[in-house]
Amino acid sequence: MLDYILTLLKPEVFITSLGPWALAGITAIIFAESGLFFGFFLPGDSLLFTAGLLASQGYIPFVPLLLWTFVAAILGDNVGYWFGHQVGPKIFAREDSKFFKKHHLLAAQEFYQKHGPKTIVLARFVPFIRTFAPIVAGAAQMHYSTFMTYNLLGGFLWTIGLSSLGYFLGNIPFIHANYEIVILLIIFGSIVPIALHFLKDFKSKALTPQS
Repeated sequence: MLDYILTLLKPEVFITSLGPWALAGITAIIFAESGLFFGFFLPGDSLLFTAGLLASQGYIPFVPLLLWTFVAAILGDNVGYWFGHQVGPKIFAREDSKFFKKHHLLAAQEFYQKHGPKTIVLARFVPFIRTFAPIVAGAAQMHYSTFMTYNLLGGFLWTIGLSSLGYFLGNIPFIHANYEIVILLIIFGSIVPIALHFLKDFKSKALTPQS
């Protein structure tokens, strides 16, 4: 059963297994990963690139893919912002659960404190952080018009940018022949920033004298 679920999480398998419901499934995942706690583990970057690649082969309509995923990303971030705005500091006292990991929220908070409003754009390309960044922005009482400005820009670059890369690069023979390697590189590139963040944090704590 676990092997079956892991197989479905592979972007190409997930999309092709849904048939005519592929676009709806992609949209749901982008929405969940953008603003719901349990969406932090979903493969957004590779899913968008793969969807664009499959769109270039006629499997998914390209323009609706761009529109649906863009709207889903914007709405997802709005849900996260609204939740953070309503709950505020109380959320930071919440204990870990199956669908909530406090350390992801704290990492997003640190990311926000470092980059300010730009976090809403930058976080789109960092796994885990992109799910919790709008929640932190809401909890920090970021002005809504400022949030929406960066939300629209980040959502555009992430959804339309990655899907278009897949669409226009998908027909290049090398990319098509080495599709799985390209996806692994995208996943690796997405994980590196967060890995470096935790490594830096670990080193700083190791160098801090214990009282």
